[in-house]
Amino acid sequence: MNVQSRPTATTAAKPSTLAHSGISQSMTAGEWGILLSLSVLWGGSFYFNAIGLRELPPITLVLMRTGLASIILFIVMAIARERLPLTGPAIRAMLTMGFLNNTAPFIFLAWGQSQIGTGPSSILNATTPLWTVIFAQFFTSDEKLTPNRLAGVLCGIAGVAVLVGPTALMELGNNFLGQMSCLLAATFYAAAAVFGRRFRPLGLTPMASAAGQAAAAVVLLLPLCLIFDHPWALPMPTMPTWLAILGLATLSTALGYILFFRLLSSAGATNIQLVTFLVPVTAILLGVFLLGENFDPHDLGGMAMIGCGLSLIDGRIPRRIMQFLRRS
Repeated sequence: MNVQSRPTATTAAKPSTLAHSGISQSMTAGEWGILLSLSVLWGGSFYFNAIGLRELPPITLVLMRTGLASIILFIVMAIARERLPLTGPAIRAMLTMGFLNNTAPFIFLAWGQSQIGTGPSSILNATTPLWTVIFAQFFTSDEKLTPNRLAGVLCGIAGVAVLVGPTALMELGNNFLGQMSCLLAATFYAAAAVFGRRFRPLGLTPMASAAGQAAAAVVLLLPLCLIFDHPWALPMPTMPTWLAILGLATLSTALGYILFFRLLSSAGATNIQLVTFLVPVTAILLGVFLLGENFDPHDLGGMAMIGCGLSLIDGRIPRRIMQFLRRS
C-alpha cells in the first residue's frame, strides 16, 4: 500500500532510472517489519471505508481522506523542516503518482467492491504483485522476473483465495464489470509501485513523496467530486464517519504512504506489493484476537500458502535448501 541524490533532468527522464542501486531481491528484518506494519494500516482501511461509505459517496470519501492526509503530512514536514521540491520533473512525477496510486485505484476499487463484495475483490486485489512483476520485467533492470518470483506470486494469490473461502471463489464469475474494475485497480497499484521508484533520484524523501502524491490526488479528485457527487447537497456526516475519515487519513494514508515510499526506495516495487498478500492475513488475525472471531481450518491453509509464496519471492530459504542439497 507508506526516496536522495538528484540526477540531471536528462537522466531522470530515461526509463533506465527506474532501476537504481540499493534494491535487494531479499528484504531485511526491518523491511519485513515495515511490510507487516503496512498490512495492518492498509487492512484497517477496509474497516474505515465500510463506515465512511454508509454516508458518503466514494469520490467524496477519497477526496476527504487524501485532503486531510496531505494537510497532516505538510504539517509534519514543516515541523521536520523538510521542503517539497517544486521542479518540473518533481511536479510531473507527483501528479502521475497521485493518479496511479490514489485517484484511479481508489475509485475503481471502491466501485468494484460495491458490485462484487469484499471476498472476491480481495482475491482480485491480490493479483497486484503479479502485475508488478510483469511491469518490473519491462521497466526496471534490477527486478527482472525469476522462476522463484513467479511461483511465489502465484502461490500467494492461491493462498489469498483459500483464505477468503470457497464462497468468494464461486462469486468471481457473477459480475464482469465489477471484476474488471477491481483488476484495473490492481494494475494501477502495480504501475504506481514501478513508477514510484523514480522519486528517490528526483530528490524526494519518503515524507515529501507521500505529501506530494496526496496533494496531487486532491487536485485531480476535486473537479470529479464537484461534477459527480455535488458535496454541497450531502447531509453533514455523523461522528462515526468523521472518525473513520480521521483513521483513513492519519493511519491508512499519511503514515501508510510514508512507510510505502521508504520501503519502495530500498526493497523495490515487487517486494512492496507483497503487502496485498498480508492484508487479509492481518485482518483475520485482528478479528480473532480483538473481536473474538473464529479461526477456521482453511485460514491456516491459506496462511501457509501465503507464507510459502513470500519465502519463494524472498528467495533466501529456497537458496539455502538448494545449497544443503548440493552439499549432501
